[in-house]
Amino acid sequence: MDQGINRIVIVGAGQAGTTVAFGLRKAGFHGDITVVGEEAHLPYERPQLSKEMLQQERPALRPMKAHADYEGQKIQLNLGRRVVDTDANERRVLLDDGRAIDFDRLVIATGVKPRQLPDSLHDPVRVRYLRTVDDADHLRADLEAGKSIAIVGGGVIGLEVAMAARAMGCTVTLIEAADRLMSRSVDEVVSRYLDQAHRANGVDIRYGVQAIDLLSDGTLKLSDGSIVPAESVLVGIGVTPNVGGFAHLGITDAAGVRVDPCGQTAIAGIFATGDIASQPHGTGFGRVETWANAQDHAINLVRNVLGESAPYESPVWFWSDQGHINLQVVGNATQGTRVIRGDEHGDSFSVFRLDEQNRVTGCTSVNAPKDMAVARRWVKLGTQVDMNRLADTAAPLRNSAL
Repeated sequence: MDQGINRIVIVGAGQAGTTVAFGLRKAGFHGDITVVGEEAHLPYERPQLSKEMLQQERPALRPMKAHADYEGQKIQLNLGRRVVDTDANERRVLLDDGRAIDFDRLVIATGVKPRQLPDSLHDPVRVRYLRTVDDADHLRADLEAGKSIAIVGGGVIGLEVAMAARAMGCTVTLIEAADRLMSRSVDEVVSRYLDQAHRANGVDIRYGVQAIDLLSDGTLKLSDGSIVPAESVLVGIGVTPNVGGFAHLGITDAAGVRVDPCGQTAIAGIFATGDIASQPHGTGFGRVETWANAQDHAINLVRNVLGESAPYESPVWFWSDQGHINLQVVGNATQGTRVIRGDEHGDSFSVFRLDEQNRVTGCTSVNAPKDMAVARRWVKLGTQVDMNRLADTAAPLRNSAL
């Protein structure tokens, strides 16, 4: 451990930032740790906003740690506060209340914020985004009131909300500008399955159109001239990085705060992790917006903050629970040779992706968690497989490995 580190400031009180803070104590760091977060709530994991807090039984928000845990580990929380400026030379951040906090190491974990609809569609009463606890509470109130819901965006958030809204009896219209669901994450086979499952659940899905006008009678006009019910509008069209307070440092790109494989920015002593980190990804850089990355990258980052050089090498993995559907994705699940294991027209199957040497590079599983457990290991190891055995459900999956 670098003995010259006495003060570590973590900007961002979400999953990644909190994981770093407690990870530093576990690693034996005894200096000052300060965590700054914009929300007033204790740090929590965001997946529960769409996966749990919109369910009929209405579970309470689960913070990652209790107040007593932060006090016991001597981790200073500054909640409801925002960093407005960073002086890399003086090693100091300035908060929006005028306070300055000095650091020896700075960890940026500010995450992302929802991409907004055009100003012409701005309406704080009808238009919802889902990024915070307050957002989830407002959206849940709409669902409980039985309002008609128009969902703009056919990604994970949109599909999870669609299932929750239908479970509460709401009329749901899903609007997707592309020609299929989750087009950036899964291939056509899985998109087709999701389309059929959500339509069977009563969701009206519109492709190749955009929302253009909020009408006063509680409807929404689309770019093809059609009108859909929309007493409430949930927007899930992507995100933008929270780089305020750091943009002037020369360490950002279009995706966020650029880091090397160790989470280090171009400025020594300043790191980034979680959704804000523009990580080495394929042949370039990009955000990895998953629970697993926020957790695992943060755990790995602790070693680098304390002076080691430990590259992060875990493959992308995420899951989505949509009613009876458990969808999991690992690696690059949209490119390479496709091998389907199971019945793609049923409710349990997996789509594997292989490179030219028949190494597993990605997989999407639908209600097949045992397949995914094996696929995650194969993607990480670059395991070669026999394509015929892989497609044969009568043969144990593990026997496909060469």
